[in-house]
Amino acid sequence: MFFRRRKNHEPTPITRDETALPNRLSPRSPNEAIKPTAAPPPPERPVRERGGLAATVSGLLTFSVVIAIGAMIGVTLFQRQIHEPGPLPADKVVVIPTRSGTSEIAEILRREGVIGHTGLFEFAARFGGRPPLKAGEYTFKAHASISDAVDTVTTGRQVQHAITFPEGLTSEQIVARLNDNDILSGEIGEIPAEGSLLPDTYKFERGATRQQIVNLMRAKQREVLNQIWQRRSADVPVRTPAEMVTLASIVEKETGRADERPRVAGVFVNRLNKRMRLQSDPTIVYGLVGGRGTLGRGILRSEIERATPYNTYVIEGLPPGPIANPGRAALEAVANPSRTKDLYFVADGTGGHAFADSLEGHQRNVARWRAVERSRQTPAAPDAGNVDKVEPPADPNAPNRASAYAPGSIALDGAAPPAPAGQRPKAFDASEGTKLDPLKNRTYDLGSPKTVPALKQP
Repeated sequence: MFFRRRKNHEPTPITRDETALPNRLSPRSPNEAIKPTAAPPPPERPVRERGGLAATVSGLLTFSVVIAIGAMIGVTLFQRQIHEPGPLPADKVVVIPTRSGTSEIAEILRREGVIGHTGLFEFAARFGGRPPLKAGEYTFKAHASISDAVDTVTTGRQVQHAITFPEGLTSEQIVARLNDNDILSGEIGEIPAEGSLLPDTYKFERGATRQQIVNLMRAKQREVLNQIWQRRSADVPVRTPAEMVTLASIVEKETGRADERPRVAGVFVNRLNKRMRLQSDPTIVYGLVGGRGTLGRGILRSEIERATPYNTYVIEGLPPGPIANPGRAALEAVANPSRTKDLYFVADGTGGHAFADSLEGHQRNVARWRAVERSRQTPAAPDAGNVDKVEPPADPNAPNRASAYAPGSIALDGAAPPAPAGQRPKAFDASEGTKLDPLKNRTYDLGSPKTVPALKQP
């Protein structure tokens, strides 16, 4: 028995069940061994059954891991396959028609030998995170992979074509060249106004229309004309940009040499300032045939004096409009011509012209040219069809005549111009667009000074 004191220090008896401590409290004999007793078993815990949701989540996680591993392996193999070199042995241009679907494009590329597996191409195009495929004309590099092929068709970097218009063509001749181009499409509504187009080299993609090229040429001409007009010389006797284009078109038709344009422009400016008639032969041709630009024969004597709105042998000053589409260099030449006293020029036998400020000097230049002509006489048969311009001999009684090209035999009314035995009449640059055209089907870099191939001399 134990005692616990209370606050008043009185012991309180505490009793325990002696059976609860048998080994320690129960009396035993000194010789009695202590016997071990078995520990009570732990209390049983209730078994919780795994619910259906937990099992589903666990299964999904396991399945997801398996799928992810499989996907990684699949993506690795896919990436390796679409980056492998393709079967194309050399660079090749392929046209993808408009409104072609992914499957159709894949089949076209397989048929053209660009790819070997349409399925891989379609999968890469649909699920590769690239932009949509675009129709057009593309260059595929040799051994391009499927990835390369998809990139080529999605970026839209198509083959660039070019069309060149030499300076001095009429609008009708320009339209004819556009219509002859089988890469361009569509029709041109109407012939553009003469002088409203800027000759140059224009690039385009397959599918571009002819009208788009015309619109581009017209816009470029307005831009260039405005720039040149702003920096023109105040001494040039042209009142409007339209008049500058008209005079530039005459200069363009008179010479194909870049170094001569400012001087030829100076001749016409001097004649305008002196109120002399321009007497430019290309204006006779335009007055007779308009936008066709060429007679295909020599000018008849009667045609020199025939009154047309464009014939500067008859009218005073400038014609009512351009006779061709001048290039940038001709416009620049008119805006800032050479400051000379020249009033005449004639061919010098080297592809250029000899200039003179008096009739006497001009006649001497004409005599030199005729000596060159006589030295070139050969037994070859005359080719009367290769003449678009001939000029009568210089007439002392006609001091205002300005000679532009080689003097020769004047054509008789109703007949081809006669030629001395073995002499081939000279050609005039109004032959553009005919079978005689030395520029037809030729390409020139018009970003550099223009060089016009000289016609073959006999």
